[in-house]
Amino acid sequence: MKFSKARRLSGELTIPGDKSISHRSIMFGSIAEGLTEVRGFLQGADCLSTISCFTKMGIPIENKGETVLIHGRGLRGLTAPKEILDCGNSGTTTRLISGILSAQNFDVTVTGDESIQKRPMKRIIEPLSLMGAQIESLRQNGCAPLHITGRPLQAIHYHSRI
Repeated sequence: MKFSKARRLSGELTIPGDKSISHRSIMFGSIAEGLTEVRGFLQGADCLSTISCFTKMGIPIENKGETVLIHGRGLRGLTAPKEILDCGNSGTTTRLISGILSAQNFDVTVTGDESIQKRPMKRIIEPLSLMGAQIESLRQNGCAPLHITGRPLQAIHYHSRI
């Protein structure tokens, strides 16, 4: 928008949804108990990948465009998906969901598109492994697809080099 000199502006602005917050709202809403309502959800492909992954783990999610309703089932309410979780081109989904899945009571494989399968995941594999997670890069190259064996985790102190 371009504005000329004006003495006064009035009206209403709608700010587009934020990708980072949209991803996290789906994840937190899914592991919370009860209904989470998200307004201003960004309907980008990456955020839709996050919705798809949690839907495949049994979380009812109603995507109504600007508003998304997540019917969370609590921290242990996710169920093993019947298929590989495809994160599309979303590095955020791949990295964040891996942490959540590491502490679940089921095994799962997480992958993404060709680009994601070339992106290093050592920055999550290393600290999660130190916490007791069992994460295997199926191609032995530190990239997705990742096979995650859920198990109890322990807290650690970790300084990321990134």
